[in-house]
Amino acid sequence: MKKKLWIAGILSLFLIIAAGCNQSENTSTNEGSGNAEKGEDGPFKFSIMANLHTPEVPDEKVLKVIEEKTNTEIEMQWVPDNNYEDRLNTAFATNSLPEAVFMKNQNTFIQFKDAIRDEQFWEIGPYLDEYENLSKLKEQVVDNTLVDGKLYTLYQGRPLSRQGIIYRKDWADNLGLEAPTTTEEFFEMARAFTEDDPDGNGKDDTFGVTDRNDLIYGAFKTVASWFGTPNNWGEKDGELLPEFMFSEYKETMDFFKELHENGYINKDFPVTSKVDQQEFFKNGSAGIYIGSMGDVVSLHSDAVAINPDIDLDVHNKVTGPNGEYGIWAIPGYGNLVMFPKSTVKTEDDLKKILAFFDQLMGAELSNTLYWGIEDDTYTVKEGGALPIEDQARFDREVKAYQALEIGEPETNGRYEGYFDYEPKAKSEELFIDNENYLINDPTVTLDSETYIQDGARLQQIITDVTYQYILGQTDEAGFEKAIEKWKKEGGEKIIQEFNESNSK
Repeated sequence: MKKKLWIAGILSLFLIIAAGCNQSENTSTNEGSGNAEKGEDGPFKFSIMANLHTPEVPDEKVLKVIEEKTNTEIEMQWVPDNNYEDRLNTAFATNSLPEAVFMKNQNTFIQFKDAIRDEQFWEIGPYLDEYENLSKLKEQVVDNTLVDGKLYTLYQGRPLSRQGIIYRKDWADNLGLEAPTTTEEFFEMARAFTEDDPDGNGKDDTFGVTDRNDLIYGAFKTVASWFGTPNNWGEKDGELLPEFMFSEYKETMDFFKELHENGYINKDFPVTSKVDQQEFFKNGSAGIYIGSMGDVVSLHSDAVAINPDIDLDVHNKVTGPNGEYGIWAIPGYGNLVMFPKSTVKTEDDLKKILAFFDQLMGAELSNTLYWGIEDDTYTVKEGGALPIEDQARFDREVKAYQALEIGEPETNGRYEGYFDYEPKAKSEELFIDNENYLINDPTVTLDSETYIQDGARLQQIITDVTYQYILGQTDEAGFEKAIEKWKKEGGEKIIQEFNESNSK
């Protein structure tokens, strides 16, 4: 067996285990009941390794409900998210993976493709039609997780694109501006928020766009979508090429360069943290924030403490020079769960575990995972879930279990959140609207060994020269020189490998 992911010399601490053994027997006849150790009527025992996104291991109240409803005894191996990949690789290298293991994210999943091809994980595609809930998983997202056309994972759904604009509607109203619908209107709003005293205090103390040192989740990639730039990779003359080899990428750099030269964006955005980027917006210095529209809640709650009269709004559709709106998409999942053959020994055990996740994906348990216990940790209001105000208790008892969700509300039937803050409710609607205008990454299911090994290092060449171009520290010739360096140091091989993978 290949063990490409071994980390030499790692002697990990014991995995954090937070699972009580539910000794009560459940007489449920749901598929997935039965246990080889205790007999067909006893709970089925297995273990799950998952990311822990809270400071402490969660209370077991939710876990016990899940065990009772599914007739299982679950050993939860909670691993802090910042240590997850190390623990995962160690468990893999030492043949000590649990029966169900989450991958953390897309990049981690890609690292395991060799092991998948070595048949170290169960292929589950042939079984999904046997399960009422698992068979409802979105085909588009499932397709983004295939390895050589085969399915090995269950996914946790994420909105395909949350990207858009959060802006000071009170400033726009003061200046007689509407939400921008074109890049020209966006530029004019950035100018007006900088030069036309939008807060009416008679001082030159505002600017348009607040951004940070992130070309993906900051403003750049979203604006690039407006200009029609491919999402990471695109096709030109029948060949897949990286986004920065397209003219639309350069048009986006020119757009940011003009924003920067005119002072319509924070001057030091290439070295600005997300915290500082958001602080510019909260404290009334900047009027436009580009990123996840869902951030409007936290931005408003902090900003209103400084200025009680602040009014925010969200917006998504901005067309570029081609007159069309497009927005870059993620593959539609945040995490994936796989089933190692080293611990899931038989097809019968695999089917029992799949039956558990099938029940977990039902509306009742999806709500339990995500919101906790109705009338205890949440209530239902106008068809949405409203969590208790005691955030610390909610985090302690519920939040960690959200990492086990399979599917998304569209497929698993759980409640969306109830939001009494209208812009937040609007942002949720715009997430769905964005799905009509997605720019997908064509390399999501393709393979490049060089990209896995050197992609991050090579991308830094492009990131650096992109900032240098925007800041006026290099010109078009310098940008092209950086592309040649990228190609020479391995990029040409990445292009070749992705295209070879695409042709198979």
